[in-house]
Amino acid sequence: MRIAVIGAGIVGVATAHELALAGFDVTVFEQRGSVAAEASFAIGGLIGPGHAAPWGSSLTPRASMLMHLPWLWRRWRTMRRPRGAWWSAALHRLASFSRDRMLELARTLDMEFEQNPGCLVLLRTAGDLKRAQPGLAQLREWGVAHELVEAGSARAMEPGLGDTTPLYAALHLPHDGVGNCRQFAHLLKAQTQRQGARFRFDLAVSRLSPGEQPQLRTSDGEQHGFDRIVVCTGAAAAELLAPLKLRLPLVPVYGYAVTAPLRPIEGLPLPGPRAALIDQRHHVSITRLGQRVRVAGIHELGGRPDANALPALRTLYRVLEDWFPGAASLRDAQHWRGARPTLPEALPVLGDSGLPGIWLNLGHGAAGWSLACGAARVLSEQMAGRTPPIETTGLTIERWR
Repeated sequence: MRIAVIGAGIVGVATAHELALAGFDVTVFEQRGSVAAEASFAIGGLIGPGHAAPWGSSLTPRASMLMHLPWLWRRWRTMRRPRGAWWSAALHRLASFSRDRMLELARTLDMEFEQNPGCLVLLRTAGDLKRAQPGLAQLREWGVAHELVEAGSARAMEPGLGDTTPLYAALHLPHDGVGNCRQFAHLLKAQTQRQGARFRFDLAVSRLSPGEQPQLRTSDGEQHGFDRIVVCTGAAAAELLAPLKLRLPLVPVYGYAVTAPLRPIEGLPLPGPRAALIDQRHHVSITRLGQRVRVAGIHELGGRPDANALPALRTLYRVLEDWFPGAASLRDAQHWRGARPTLPEALPVLGDSGLPGIWLNLGHGAAGWSLACGAARVLSEQMAGRTPPIETTGLTIERWR
């Protein structure tokens, strides 16, 4: 079976790999010049189901937020309990399975992508601990391993933490961690090519034609026919699917990141974090990626794609300086802003779209890195006509019908 995968972010690359591994003839179309060049480019790198709990789910409004009021209304209704119970169960199933699948791939393919185990959720005050209770309740419901530790124990786990910033307690997530998403995507792309898949870069898809032999039109005007087409595009997916009367409430939620090299001090270990941390108050992650530190976060709904918000960047710098003062060479820092295509439930849509020959794996939001490998494996099994490895209730197109 000849399958086209549209999009080469982390979700598209993982999907292409699983399909090629299953024996399909795979061609990937990507509008950029390499894999992981947009929403997957400079994310925080958190891995695992623990960080998917509501530590950092707040949205920062922009001037154009009013146009997204129907989306916000659906999100609010979905997140309410008990209506939100199905959402959390589906997210936990997929995130847990995806972490296991990622670790399996890393082991079997002998891939190193700057990964480190462990994550601490930092709680500055007793008030922060009180506000973290929904996250703790979510972890208990999911059965995620976690431990609430006092400030001294947290500082022993992360000895580089600055001692001038108040720290009341921390939540330790031993089975979560961090990894370099973009590096993983490039390594997996090479493995996928060894399986026979082809990647066609600098070639956007402008139109889809469903059917027994679905077709796609590319930006060079060429028409290409396949047996199946899988849409893994980012924020452009809604525009691509709208002419087919498949209107998903997919909106870009922008995230920011600052990446800087750690500052070496002669005779001492390299400063900065050992693995991953989340500042619960500011909804910001701080992660160690090789010889660099990355501070990332902000969930910004609305605004122009090319507009960096200085307040967002100032928040990231402030959090980094609070916890690791002087650890990074900030004059060499790099800034990034990326659009994470998000559905109101922050869950992806996987499987048959209901249109002949068109399949979907999109809408992962800020959790794309954590969900990509699991979602790809689920889709591959579905397309091969086999029973998916996890229950897919809440993850299919049916929730929009």
